[in-house]
Amino acid sequence: MRALVFTGPGVVEIREVAEPEVGDGEVLVHVVTSGICGSELHGVRTPGFRVPPLVMGHEFAGRTDDGTQVIVNPILSCGACDVCGMGLRNVCRKRQIVGVHRPGGFAERVAVPRRAITAPPVELDWTAAGIVEPAANAVHAWSLAGAPAGARVGVIGAGAIGLACLQVALSGGAAGIEVADHAESRRAIARGLGADAAVTELTGEYDVIFDAVGAAVTRERSLALLRPGGVAVWLGLAEAVAGFDAAGLVRGEKRVLGSFAYTDADFATAAGLVGGWDLSWVGTFPLLEGAAVFTTLMNGHSVPVKALLTP
Repeated sequence: MRALVFTGPGVVEIREVAEPEVGDGEVLVHVVTSGICGSELHGVRTPGFRVPPLVMGHEFAGRTDDGTQVIVNPILSCGACDVCGMGLRNVCRKRQIVGVHRPGGFAERVAVPRRAITAPPVELDWTAAGIVEPAANAVHAWSLAGAPAGARVGVIGAGAIGLACLQVALSGGAAGIEVADHAESRRAIARGLGADAAVTELTGEYDVIFDAVGAAVTRERSLALLRPGGVAVWLGLAEAVAGFDAAGLVRGEKRVLGSFAYTDADFATAAGLVGGWDLSWVGTFPLLEGAAVFTTLMNGHSVPVKALLTP
């Protein structure tokens, strides 16, 4: 079968690979749509825990052998530790991720544990199905912030996660939402989705700020622009350095929350939301064009915001 394979630093290629072996407790998913994540672009540019050769792809949906539409939750936890027992299996110390630690959805078919698949509450079109995983990240971040209806919200970064945060905040009743991004094309998309303002840099004061970039400068801004007692939720992973004013955090009694992935409940909520979203910012491409699309995005092209590959 054909797959998009990460073969070395900065290189992805379409290759013929062996058919997946379906083990006990696993199911074969015929992939229909699989999203390219910013973490994968970074991981190919600067290899770390993604080790080539690897079929990546952790945002995907498809059908089982009997034709059932399924969405794959790629977080595989141990299910037995204290953290899993608290319902926080997304941060299980032993977690693995489909498309990182085992072959993922950039292929025609993939074997996954049966516990990783879920059928949406109603059958989704394939663009919406391919967006459930990134949307779940935004649902989780909104929940961590307290689902603050009536809040003044800032979003830093209008990539897929930032736009998902915007749409979740809109559905959650935020009083006003401003989005910051350096690309005018992405600012225009944010305005079209319902942002009250889309600017190069946030200004003013906010109750909640979502940092969907994760650079030292964006983390610093997310705290500097919070009202006293406000909360910054950090989703982005661009850099390891924080770079913020710790004294200002203390004196303003501000809070910083790290947000990684999602709970099972967040994933289910996202599956129920995305069918009603404007997804005009998502582009769909054949898997055979995947290497070119991936490389273009990896080299800084900002359109489309989210690319889905379709075997």
